[in-house]
Amino acid sequence: MDILRRLFIVSLLFLPLLLYAGDAVNINTADKETLMVAIKGVGEKRAEAIIAYRNQHGPFRSVDELSHVSGIGQAIVDANRDSLTVSEQE
Repeated sequence: MDILRRLFIVSLLFLPLLLYAGDAVNINTADKETLMVAIKGVGEKRAEAIIAYRNQHGPFRSVDELSHVSGIGQAIVDANRDSLTVSEQE
């Protein structure tokens, strides 16, 4: 039973990855957990910084604008560019 519980927990952890596989993540609408899972190099603090920047400055106009967020450098933007969008469509 312990093995089944562990498998269930692991599957819950990977569910966001499966949901977003192949789909670009909208950095204007994604929540903290989605940002953490979808953007390589972004953990809890950086995800919170993205949301705070978005709340303070309004929606991102381009993926490149993500580099204006404290703690997010151009290397992170470049590494994740293909999986991110600022599209108004979900």
